[in-house]
Amino acid sequence: MRLSSAFLGTVLIVLGLIAVSHGIFINSGALDLNPFKCILSTSTVCPHEAIDFYMFTNLARRGRSIDVRRPKTITQAGFQPKHETAIIIHGFNGTQNSKHIMYLKDAYLSRKFNVITVDWFKLTQYPCYITALTNTRVVAQCTAQVYAFLTHIGASRHRITCVGHSLGAHICGMMGNHLTSRQYKIIGLDPARPLVENHASNVFRLTPDDAKVVQVIHTNAGKLGQLTSSGTVDFCVNGGRQQPYCHALNPIRNYRCSHFLSVCYLANILFHHKKVIGVPCPHGCVYVKKGRLPLYSTSLYNIRNILQYMHIGQDTPDHVTGTYCVQVDYAKHCPFNDRQ
Repeated sequence: MRLSSAFLGTVLIVLGLIAVSHGIFINSGALDLNPFKCILSTSTVCPHEAIDFYMFTNLARRGRSIDVRRPKTITQAGFQPKHETAIIIHGFNGTQNSKHIMYLKDAYLSRKFNVITVDWFKLTQYPCYITALTNTRVVAQCTAQVYAFLTHIGASRHRITCVGHSLGAHICGMMGNHLTSRQYKIIGLDPARPLVENHASNVFRLTPDDAKVVQVIHTNAGKLGQLTSSGTVDFCVNGGRQQPYCHALNPIRNYRCSHFLSVCYLANILFHHKKVIGVPCPHGCVYVKKGRLPLYSTSLYNIRNILQYMHIGQDTPDHVTGTYCVQVDYAKHCPFNDRQ
């Protein structure tokens, strides 16, 4: 459904006033500048015509469209209920074919996961950020339907991980509004901040209560990503606010670079099974120089005790809680679509 100019105009006036406090958001061009281009879904019926799901397995590496109304589409794609499953959800102005999402998909396939990508690009196209926020609700509902169907055909919720980037992270959290049993694990990759962190109800954002394990990986905290800790465990990569490998003269491009690197970091760690060096960050994400770890004590004895090698991502032990600053080296293979 396309919005009437009068209705969307009212929305813009109200939310636009809120957005004034988010200078980075306004400067990024994410406001709904053309009301007639923005699509607001009023349908709450799932499956939804504007939301597609694709299954990737070692038998279907190119991906196959799946539909819960046709269960054979899932079984014919090679879905293995006893294998672990990753549900990957892109963020604002993305698609399931985005380079960084496909890179993450390949990383999970390397570990013999079933991988399901959620494609909601029709409901989240630039510059319609405000309507995309509203549309996250129906995306969460329809993704929850797929999740429930997987458990119905034998998949254990303990072996399903919802992995969401930016707005996709909040969609992972919102899925719980439509499930009878709480999810076991969510990984939120730099959850979106604009118009969410200070203004959205907990019902419509990622919170520590949305799963038994909620891991959040921060790479642009305070700008495009949330600043506050929002998981049972939070990792601030290279300080969590600005990545040392993003050097564009345009600050918006710098923020976007840092924001998208959260996906790449997780993928690289999945590929290489590597540990990273980390320290507790009791005050949350901080600015650091050249990715160095913030050390809160000059005592060599204390430093030896707080420095530790840690797994982040899929290999993090479920009992780990708190906020940690971790040092992650840049890898050359960190693709993302710069237009997004």
